[in-house]
Amino acid sequence: MSATLALPLPRRAGVLRRFSRHRMALFGAVTVMLLLLCVLFAPAIAPHDPLELDTHARFLPPLANPAFPLGTDELGRDLLSRLLYGGRISLVVGIVAMLTTVLTGASIGLLSGYYGGWIDTLLMRFVDTMLCFPQVFLLLVIAAFIPPTLLSIALIIGLTSWMEVARIVRSEILHLKEQDFVQAARALGASGGRIMALELLPNVMAPLLVAATLKVAQAVLMESYISYLGYGVQPPLASWGNMLTNAQGYFDTAPWLAILPGALITLTVMGFNFLGDGLRDALDPRLRIDP
Repeated sequence: MSATLALPLPRRAGVLRRFSRHRMALFGAVTVMLLLLCVLFAPAIAPHDPLELDTHARFLPPLANPAFPLGTDELGRDLLSRLLYGGRISLVVGIVAMLTTVLTGASIGLLSGYYGGWIDTLLMRFVDTMLCFPQVFLLLVIAAFIPPTLLSIALIIGLTSWMEVARIVRSEILHLKEQDFVQAARALGASGGRIMALELLPNVMAPLLVAATLKVAQAVLMESYISYLGYGVQPPLASWGNMLTNAQGYFDTAPWLAILPGALITLTVMGFNFLGDGLRDALDPRLRIDP
């Protein structure tokens, strides 16, 4: 028993060692952590209320006034405060959408891979049908009929991006369900639901974890896209996407209004993508990571 319990420790050490040797993954992890800390403690960091207007301080460039470190927008609102609070909304949407994506995709992939037969055929044809439509098209069509709230936007993004996760999980389950430990559980009388929940699902957590980090990046990008088109978070609430929308008319005279939220979107997407790449490499010992 003690030898069995000791096995995860060297494996865990190996994962941490491989991850620590992946420089871009470390950069992604630090970037994501700093972004999360900044938006989590936005009330303590933000110098102003993000909705506070000061018509005498409109279009201040960054560093022009100590009271407004990153400048102000067309209504005199502090840009740093709006970026912090807007990041809260963008990251919350990304995380909720990721959870929706992973739960939906993992459930369909488990059912399809484990039961096979007509269930597998039906579910995979549904996945193929969903993949026939561009995600942006589905997002815009659904968003046109549903009032844009924080939860509805996150659910719409999550429910239109689960198909790749379902395929990943299905391919893993097709391999795992033939392994001895699954056959032993079945021989002992374990139900299909118990086998899926306790035997198969824990063994697909590594690819699911990698997919989850990448889906956060994709969801942040999609939220910014639909907000930019006017279907996302509505003013006066700030998100990085609708800040870009508001800035497009002032790009010639006040380019920082577009550059700053655009840079944060880019940094967030890069951070999560690098983190996902590093987790993929660290969790798969067959991949060689150069020091």
